[in-house]
Amino acid sequence: MSTVNIPPVPLSPRDDVVQLHKAFKGFGCDTTTVINILAHRDATQRGFIMQEYRALYSEDILHRLSKELSGKLEDAVLLWMQDPASRDAVVLRQALTANDLRGATEVICSRTPSQIQTFKQIYHAKFGTYLEHDLEKHTSGDHKKLLLAYISILRYEGYEVDAMMAENDAKTLYRAGEKRLGTDEDMFIRIFSERSRAQLAATDLAYNRMHGHNLEKAIKKETSGVFAYALLTIVRCAENPAKYFAKVLRKAMKGMGTDDTTLIRVIVTRVEIDMQYIKAEYQKKYKKSLVDALHSETSGNYRKFLLALLGP
Repeated sequence: MSTVNIPPVPLSPRDDVVQLHKAFKGFGCDTTTVINILAHRDATQRGFIMQEYRALYSEDILHRLSKELSGKLEDAVLLWMQDPASRDAVVLRQALTANDLRGATEVICSRTPSQIQTFKQIYHAKFGTYLEHDLEKHTSGDHKKLLLAYISILRYEGYEVDAMMAENDAKTLYRAGEKRLGTDEDMFIRIFSERSRAQLAATDLAYNRMHGHNLEKAIKKETSGVFAYALLTIVRCAENPAKYFAKVLRKAMKGMGTDDTTLIRVIVTRVEIDMQYIKAEYQKKYKKSLVDALHSETSGNYRKFLLALLGP
């Protein structure tokens, strides 16, 4: 559910492009115009703007934007201009290169199988290397095994569940973890990478019924580090992706300083998917609106742009 405020009257991409070009000309950039146009255009409209700008001015608008903008605003706008699958590919590449394993894990483990297949193709086309190859290079151990399995298995995306399988998986995971000394990580990897979101949510309910607590508690007790983070991301997104992202945003803004990389990644990639739900979950859990939280943690044109994306 998108929060992008599209103008009620359809606008011509050519008009947008002419206005943007004017904003770029002269001394300094008219950033307000850039934000007012780009933050209020959906993915299709932004695609037309990119085509039209090249046709009119023989220049890539992304190249021009990177010359005209700077800092966090530049990062956010350039990411926003990409289509969703290209954004995921770019974010993944940046996260792996910067050794931000949590960021890379979040993108992989919170996406649907069809989203994963699309961004894998774009990753290869854009960077000339397979995502699998980069994961091999930048990750290790059980974390690597889980991510490689997660991006290669085509899980079912519907809502039907097999109650018997959920019961059996709950028993298997208990035997693989809390019941024994040491953990059978391979069993966790197999079940978490092969089951659909709905199926995993049913397993979580069955686990809670049988053992008096959910899978999240078992994961925290039995595993650690980025492997635990990956398992937790998968199970939390199986239950409620909006609640998961509300928590990620809260963590990015809590304490001293703001984790702007996470803030930009989550807001820009979720705005056209489920931001209304994330905002509702944030309000419910933290008794403060996401808009207010963001307003107090950011400043300047960067703040103006992110707030425009979030909508009222």
